[in-house]
Amino acid sequence: MAAVLGIFVGQAWSGIPWFEAGADPGAIAPFSFGSLLGTQLLLMGWVESKRWVDFFNPESQSVEWATPWSRTAENFANYTGEQGYPGGKFFDPLSFAGTIQNGVYVPDMEKLDRLKLAEIKHARLAMVAMLIFYFEAGQGKTPLGALGL
Repeated sequence: MAAVLGIFVGQAWSGIPWFEAGADPGAIAPFSFGSLLGTQLLLMGWVESKRWVDFFNPESQSVEWATPWSRTAENFANYTGEQGYPGGKFFDPLSFAGTIQNGVYVPDMEKLDRLKLAEIKHARLAMVAMLIFYFEAGQGKTPLGALGL
């Protein structure tokens, strides 16, 4: 959903359609494509490999050595009981799906299930929006232009 908002705001602010923004000679890119791609692959690869390992060896990723920057493994511990699904206070720093009692993160399973369902619904809605944007771009239209703005 952030990408959909970014497309609308970016076009409204710059006047350049999202599918032509990278080709604009006046566009300012603070990072090269290679550095962005490398960073994305490195960070997402690390996180996804930890999730994948957790499927095959449950609870193996909540030990101290698996999270080197964390002094305590409980920051990453999977309190939900669902393997491959991140948990702990590191992944919920604002305690949307639980509370912290005596320094220990305690999830509210009902709230967590509701938030996970909302996440899936929002992701599906964002995918439909992007699909519509792709079809509009193929016709040379922009999202704001299709809305008549």
